Amino acid sequence: MRKKIIAGNWKMNKTVADTSDLINALKAKLTEPKAGVIVCPPYTSLALAVELAKGTPIKVGAQDVSVNDDGAFTGEISIGMLKAAGCEYVIVGHSERRQYYKETDELINRKAQKVFASGLIPIICVGETLAERESGITSQIITGQIKGVLAGLTPGQMETAIIAYEPVWAIGTGKTATTQQAEEVHLLIRTLIAELYSPETAEKAVIQYGGSVKPDNAKELLAQPNIDGALVGGACLNADSFAAIIDAA
Repeated sequence: MRKKIIAGNWKMNKTVADTSDLINALKAKLTEPKAGVIVCPPYTSLALAVELAKGTPIKVGAQDVSVNDDGAFTGEISIGMLKAAGCEYVIVGHSERRQYYKETDELINRKAQKVFASGLIPIICVGETLAERESGITSQIITGQIKGVLAGLTPGQMETAIIAYEPVWAIGTGKTATTQQAEEVHLLIRTLIAELYSPETAEKAVIQYGGSVKPDNAKELLAQPNIDGALVGGACLNADSFAAIIDAA
C-alpha cells in the first residue's frame, strides 16, 4: 500500500528566523506522523531547515533547480548545491515556474533527470489552466505533460518519483477541484504510467494533489484511492494547519 506523502511548498515566504520558528513548531506537533512529511523552504533557509529536521520525520526539499551544474548563471542554484545543503527532494515544473518563467515539459524533464542523477527525488508537477479545463481538454493536456516530463525515466526512477497534479486554476485562488475532479485526473495519470511503464510501476507511483489544500478539505481529498498525498501551498505556512493536513492523511 502506498504511503501518503504531504509536502509543503513555502514559495517565496519565511525568513531564516521564521524558518526556525515554523520547523520547531512542526517538530512539536509531528512526533509520530502516519504520513511522510516534506518541507520546501526558500534557498536561504535550506541549510537551517536540514539542521533543524535532523532526527525527526521531516524531510527537506528545494523549490526548483537549474539544469546547469555551475557557471555564469546568475541567480540559479545547482543540484550539487542542493545536495550539499542536505536536500532530499526537489520540486520541478511547478505551475508558477511554467506560468511566470515559461518552463516547458522538455526543460522540466531535464531537471527531473538531473535530480535523479544526483540521487535526490523529484516532485514533478503537471496541471491544466482554467481555460483548458473549461475547453474540455484537461485529459489531452495532462496526457501531453505526463509523456513530456517523464520521457526517458526508468521504471525504477518512476517508482520513487512523486508526481503532483496541481490544477493551475486552483492554486492560490481559494478554488479547489472537487473530489471527483481530482480523483479523475489522478486515475488518468496512474493509467498513463501503467501504459508507459507497467501496471506494477503505476501501482507504486505516488501521485499528490496540489491546489488550495486546507485542513477542511484534506480528509476527503486524501481518502480517494488514487490521491497519495498533497503538495500544500499557503496552508503549510502555519504549523497548526499543516499538521492538521498531515493528520488527515
